[in-house]
Amino acid sequence: MSEAKPTGALRRLYDYCLYLMSKPGGVWVLFWVAVVESSVFPIPPDVFLMALAIAVPAKAFRFALICTVGSVLGGMLGYGMGYFFMELVGHRVIAFYGMAEQYLQVQALYQQYDAWAVGAAGFTPLPYKLFTLTAGAFELNFATFCLASLISRGARFFMVAAFIYYFGPAIRGFIERYFNLLTIIFLVLLIGGFVAFKTLL
Repeated sequence: MSEAKPTGALRRLYDYCLYLMSKPGGVWVLFWVAVVESSVFPIPPDVFLMALAIAVPAKAFRFALICTVGSVLGGMLGYGMGYFFMELVGHRVIAFYGMAEQYLQVQALYQQYDAWAVGAAGFTPLPYKLFTLTAGAFELNFATFCLASLISRGARFFMVAAFIYYFGPAIRGFIERYFNLLTIIFLVLLIGGFVAFKTLL
C-alpha cells in the first residue's frame, strides 16, 4: 500500500517538476503537487519539499506550511470527489492504482476508527488518496476528517523540514532511505502521547 516511486514516465514527471521548482515562483509547484497528490497524483510531495528545503534551508518550515495547506485542501477535494463522484471518478482512480482490495480494507478501518483512520494514512506511507476518496464515499464526518488531515499531514511535512533545517542536505539520503520507518516510529510516539494524555485526564 505504499506510494508510487518515480520510475519511467513518473521519473520524467518528477524531474520536470523539480525543474519547474527551480524557476521563480517554483514554490507554487510544491503547493499544487500537494493538492493533487491527495486525490490523483502518484508522487508524494515530500520529495519536492525536500528539494526546496535543501535549496533554501532557512525557508524549510515555510515550505512545510505551504505543503500542508495544499495537501489538506487536496484532501478536501478528494473527499468531495468521493462524496459526489465516487461512481464516476473515484472508482476509476482506485482501479488505476490497483487499490480495489484496499478499498474494502479501508471501509473496515472506518467502521472501527471513523475519520481518525485518515490520520494514519496522512502521516504514514499509506496511500492518502485512497483514504480521502473513501472518506467522502463513506460520508465520514467532514470536520473530523479535516482535523485529522491537518494534524497528520502537518506532522509529516514539518518533520521532513525539521530534519533538513537542523541537519542540512546530508540528511536527504537518510530521509529517503528510512522515511517509511521514521514515519511509523513518529506515528507510534504520537499515538502513545495521545493515549497518555487521555489517561491523565
